[in-house]
Amino acid sequence: MPKIGIIGGSGIYDPAIFKPEKSVKVSTPYGAPSSPVEIGSLDGVEVAFLPRHGKGHTIPPHRINYRANIWALKTLGVERIIAASACGSLKEEYTPGSIVVVDQYIDFTKNREYTFYDGGEVHHVSLADPFCKTLSSLCIESGRRLKIDIHPRGTYICIEGPRFSTRAESRMFRTFADIIGMTLVPECQLARELEICYATLAMVTDYDVWQEKPVNAQEVLETMEKNIASVRKIIKDVIPRIPSTRECDCATALKYAKV
Repeated sequence: MPKIGIIGGSGIYDPAIFKPEKSVKVSTPYGAPSSPVEIGSLDGVEVAFLPRHGKGHTIPPHRINYRANIWALKTLGVERIIAASACGSLKEEYTPGSIVVVDQYIDFTKNREYTFYDGGEVHHVSLADPFCKTLSSLCIESGRRLKIDIHPRGTYICIEGPRFSTRAESRMFRTFADIIGMTLVPECQLARELEICYATLAMVTDYDVWQEKPVNAQEVLETMEKNIASVRKIIKDVIPRIPSTRECDCATALKYAKV
């Protein structure tokens, strides 16, 4: 059973860092996940891979079945998730081509399924620190060692999508956050509800519309290619170094959450 899961974001629809050995269709109480889960090994470590948007990017962010995706990985035995996602920059210093290890987020979504606890049992899970500190630290260390332009922290504001922000919204978001995207919520909080460690590598592709500099599609695609290469290098370096035992708070997130 794979204990490490990778969720591929925009542009990452196949594992690439390892050779899949089998593809597993998982049934969940919440419907079908975005794709069958690919399972293979990297340096002797078994890994599960799931493309968030489906293979070929066929599912928009507001239609992703986040609950089914996280449930499927948990069912397969996954205890830790490294997730990749594309994002826009809200600050000059978060330059396109860089990677952000997110440490906080603001939820600006409107119509998603946010919890596994809709009735029967009520749990209020703490998300004061929403990301696994151990897993995030390993990602930061790998990025620095590989000499990748990596930010060790950043606040991500998650919007509903699929549209991009207006200029007025973007200027407002800049006051509170560093980067902006559409897929972090509720993915990260669902992982916490199932006591799965979760860290995200946010790939900065462009400046959001607060920036007057024009950005065209070709530039975004070129930047995305650089981002994807960096993320794959980090993941490949991190996975063999993940400790077999968990000492973080993620593993006991439900201990004091039940009402």
